[in-house]
Amino acid sequence: MKKLLIIPLFFCVPLFLIAYESMYDKTPVGKIVVIDLPERLALEANTKGAYFNSDNGLFRKLFRYISSKDVSMTTPVEADINPGKMRFFVGKKDASKNLQSNNFVDVITLPKRKVVSIGIRGGYSEKNFIENKKKLETWLSKQKQYTQKGDAYGEYWNGPFVPNFF
Repeated sequence: MKKLLIIPLFFCVPLFLIAYESMYDKTPVGKIVVIDLPERLALEANTKGAYFNSDNGLFRKLFRYISSKDVSMTTPVEADINPGKMRFFVGKKDASKNLQSNNFVDVITLPKRKVVSIGIRGGYSEKNFIENKKKLETWLSKQKQYTQKGDAYGEYWNGPFVPNFF
């Protein structure tokens, strides 16, 4: 039996307008797909509370880190919900840099893994996350070849400061 993690995806205006590279392809809107994610180097910021209570503080920590180290922005950005964590990925161009953890950001390597993903549009809200997490769980309950191994998390393809009307 294969094991999967659940990943809801949220996107509106492409982050690639400011991002250097994509780590992998995004899920098309309205589709649920199974994806093999590659091993990847990540920069991770944490909070003790829930992700949706962090008021973009995690994004700011990570953005300050990549700005100070001259690391290019990549897509997507991952977010664990509770406790809140956010991860930026280090692209091929920057992988050889000597990146070190500090008081605000941890440098980690994530193993390759198989996930189920849903492509959606909408804001980065807890309501939107929960609604789409339920869709993934419903889909997964009908797939006998897969079982859920970990918690759902968000993947964002857009910056957090995109106005709602976009």
